[in-house]
Amino acid sequence: MAGFLRRRGKHERAAFQLYGSAVAAARDPYLFATLGVPDTLDGRFDAIVLYVYLIVRRLDGEPEPGATLAQAVFDAMFLDMDINLREMGVGDLSVGKRNRAMWEAFHGRSAAYAAVWEDAPALEAAIARNFWRGAEPPAGSPAALVRLAGSQAACLAAQALDVLSRGDIRFLPAEEAAR
Repeated sequence: MAGFLRRRGKHERAAFQLYGSAVAAARDPYLFATLGVPDTLDGRFDAIVLYVYLIVRRLDGEPEPGATLAQAVFDAMFLDMDINLREMGVGDLSVGKRNRAMWEAFHGRSAAYAAVWEDAPALEAAIARNFWRGAEPPAGSPAALVRLAGSQAACLAAQALDVLSRGDIRFLPAEEAAR
C-alpha cells in the first residue's frame, strides 16, 4: 500500500473523486428503503460495485485517458476497501485475503453484468443473484435496479471524457434513475 501512495498517478485525484461519487450514489437511502437492497456490508458493497462498474464501463472504451482512469478508479476502490477493513479491526494477516475476495467479487460481477448488459431479463437475474445471494428479492426490485443501471449509464454517457478526467461526475438520484 505504501508504494501506491508514493507513486501518485496522474489520474489519482480524479479517480478518488469519481470513486467517492460512486460511493455517495451507492448510499442513496432509496436503494435500501424502497428497492430493498440489503442494508448490510454485503448489500452496500454490491451497491458500490454496481456504481463503480458503471464508471469503469463508461471509461474503458474511451481513448486515453479513459482506460487509465478506469484502472485508477478500480485502484482507488480497493485502496479504500483495504483502509476500511483495517479500520473495522480486520487483522493485517486477513486484510489481503479479504481484499482479494472483494477484488474477485468485483471482477465476477463486472463480467456477469457486461455479458448480459443488453439482455434485461438476464441482467435482472444477475443483479438478483448478486444483491440478494439466493434470498427472494422484493418484488420488482431487480427490474428497478436494471432500470437504474441503464439510466445511470445513459447519464454517464452524456458526460464528456475531459470532465470525467477532472473527477467531475454526476449521477441521477436513485429514485429518478429507477423509474
